[in-house]
Amino acid sequence: MNELDPVFDAVAAYFSVLSEPTRLKIMHAVCNGERTVTQIVAETGATQTNVSRHLGLMHRHGVLVRRRDGNQIHYRVADATMVELCRTVCNRIAGTIDERRPLRRQLLRLLPAPKKRAA
Repeated sequence: MNELDPVFDAVAAYFSVLSEPTRLKIMHAVCNGERTVTQIVAETGATQTNVSRHLGLMHRHGVLVRRRDGNQIHYRVADATMVELCRTVCNRIAGTIDERRPLRRQLLRLLPAPKKRAA
């Protein structure tokens, strides 16, 4: 066994969070701010059961944090690196699909605006 195998396993697990379209939709829904489960369900178009399952996995992997406010559970991005990673990949894909301009425009519209860095 290679001594780096545990590191590679951890990296693969981190990337696996992005390997499912519903989780990408959830990331898109919460990348610009906190959302309730109800809001995430509405924005993704997925069922509440499916969204809850993915939210649990994303929370366990440290990608999202949650807080309870009465009966509502709110989620937000815990790991800004994941948002930047999604943005980078979307930009890369958009750059390779010039020949399919409508798809490119749709993809670029999905990108969250970069956060302004404090000076």
